[in-house]
Amino acid sequence: MRLTRRGLVATTAALAAAPRWSAAQAAWPDRPVRVIVSFPGGSTPDMAARAVTGHFATAFGQPFVVDNRAGGGGAIGTEAVARATDGHTIGVTIGGPGSTAKVLNPALGYDPATDLAPISLLARLPFVLVVHPSVPARTVKELFDHARANPGVLNYGSTGPGTLSHLATEDLAAAERFQAVHVSYRGVAQAVLDLVAGRIQVFMAPLAGVAGQVREGTLRALAVTGPARIPQLPEVPTLREAGAPGEPVVAWIGLFGPAGMPADRIARLATEARVALQNPEQRRILEAAGFEPVGSSPADFAALQKAEIERWGGLIRRLGVRPES
Repeated sequence: MRLTRRGLVATTAALAAAPRWSAAQAAWPDRPVRVIVSFPGGSTPDMAARAVTGHFATAFGQPFVVDNRAGGGGAIGTEAVARATDGHTIGVTIGGPGSTAKVLNPALGYDPATDLAPISLLARLPFVLVVHPSVPARTVKELFDHARANPGVLNYGSTGPGTLSHLATEDLAAAERFQAVHVSYRGVAQAVLDLVAGRIQVFMAPLAGVAGQVREGTLRALAVTGPARIPQLPEVPTLREAGAPGEPVVAWIGLFGPAGMPADRIARLATEARVALQNPEQRRILEAAGFEPVGSSPADFAALQKAEIERWGGLIRRLGVRPES
C-alpha cells in the first residue's frame, strides 16, 4: 500500500484526535449540568432531584442546576429532556410522562420508550386508599360492598386522566365490579382539599399527600397499594392483605437522559445516584416524606419503564382514556 503525503497527514490527524475525544468523554461534565424537573419546586419529583444533585456536584466537580419546568402533567419538562442536544441535560420525572404519556396522547412530541435513556429509579412512593370519614367503610371489603350496593354514588378523585391514581382506581373498580364517578384534579393538594370537605369520597393518593390528614383523623386509610405495609402507617394493610386482586400499585420517580446519551455517563450517574440515596441522613429525610429511596441500575430502571408501559398503557387503551376525558 502506497501512503501519500496527504494520506499520512489525514491519518496522523485522525490518530491525534482520538485521544482528545476519549479525554473529553472521561472529563464529562466540563460545564454545569441542567437537571430539568417536570414539576414545580416543592413537589415530590423536585425533592427527589435535590436529594441527588448536591452529591452529583461534589462527585462530578460541576454544578447540577435544577430547572423546574412544570406543565402538561409533566410532559413539557420531560419533552425538553428528550429533545436536549447539548450533552449536559438530564431530567427527573414520574411514571406518566416517563412511560405511558405517548399511549395517553399519541400527538405528544416525544415517546418515552424511544426518546429517553433511563438512568436510575430514584424512589418509589406508596399510594394509600383513603376515604372521607362519612363513608360507611372501615375496611376495603366494606368499601367495595358499599360501592356495589350504591352504584355511582361515590365520587373518586385523581390527579388527571391517565395518571396512576385514575388508572389504578379504574382497574380496582373493574376487578371488584363497582361504579364510581371520576373527578379529575390538577394535583394532589386540590384533590385532598375536596376529599376532606366531602365533595369526593375516595382517593388513591401518594402517602406524602395524605399522611397528615390520616394521622389527624380527617381522612381514613383503608389500605396501602404497595407489596408490603409501610412504616409510616404500620397498622394499615396492603390491598392484597385486604383481599383485593391484582398487582401492587406503586408510583415512582426516575432520572432520565435523552436517548443516545453515552453509556459511560449513564452508568456513572446511576452509581452516584445510588451513593447519594444511601446516605443515612438523606434517607431519613426522604422516608419521613413518604419516599422509599432506591437508586437502581439503568437496566433495572429500563425494565420497569417497559413493564409500566405494558401494564398501564394496556389499560389506557382498553378504557379509551384521553387527556381531555
